[in-house]
Amino acid sequence: MYFIDVQGTLISDIDKSPIEGSVEFISHLNAQKIPYMIVTNNTKKSSKDFYEYLRSIGFDISFDKYLDPLMLLKTKVDKKSVAAYGAPEFLKTLESMDFSLDFVKPKTVLIAIKEDFTADEYAQMIDFLLAGASLVGMHETSIYAKNSKRYPGVGAILKLLEFATSVSYEVVGKPSDAFYTQALKQLQKQDTSAQFNSITMISDDVKGDLGGAKELGMKTIFVTSGKYKSAQEIVPLLDENLKPDLVYKNMQEIMEKI
Repeated sequence: MYFIDVQGTLISDIDKSPIEGSVEFISHLNAQKIPYMIVTNNTKKSSKDFYEYLRSIGFDISFDKYLDPLMLLKTKVDKKSVAAYGAPEFLKTLESMDFSLDFVKPKTVLIAIKEDFTADEYAQMIDFLLAGASLVGMHETSIYAKNSKRYPGVGAILKLLEFATSVSYEVVGKPSDAFYTQALKQLQKQDTSAQFNSITMISDDVKGDLGGAKELGMKTIFVTSGKYKSAQEIVPLLDENLKPDLVYKNMQEIMEKI
């Protein structure tokens, strides 16, 4: 049984095309009737739109096997009075979901990803948090890769704000327990015996995705087709109990081993 990341794992961070072996891996799981869930940190497109994009580039996935943070957002954040920070597409998606954006006196500071946060935006976030707003991250990625550059991920930004204000934060998507628990519930509709210790999580985010998966008892596979150029960049620096069980170049290499 598998939980499978998308960006950097199934599709390229550069042009959003399928990574070598990824379409074939999903087809293999379907053919063998192996239970799996696609667990992505998508926030730029609506859940349905991103799911349909994956379908359009060859991934034979049913919607009941798909989960992203937008699908759980209403359980974490009141739609009223949200100061949201992220790419323009993210803000438009929130508005389409009837979230009310408030940059005067918000109840919640909500962080998604973009590569060009400004010092003034950080200053505004800090002021809102010190005035009593809660802090929520759409996910807790360690690094954001785009245009052959690597930027601090949402997890890094959340920790910056927590250190600056002493305001603790919640996470909607990976690697929150709530997100993985929801994914498990959906997986159990495919196989009622599914438990975290019977699942293998595959991702290119060895800290933001796989660390949380390990803590819940999942086996982990780290692919170096996304955020990191090699396992040597990051794995030796991890705590021993958070190191991935296996490391592969990409999904094609996993296909050759199963």
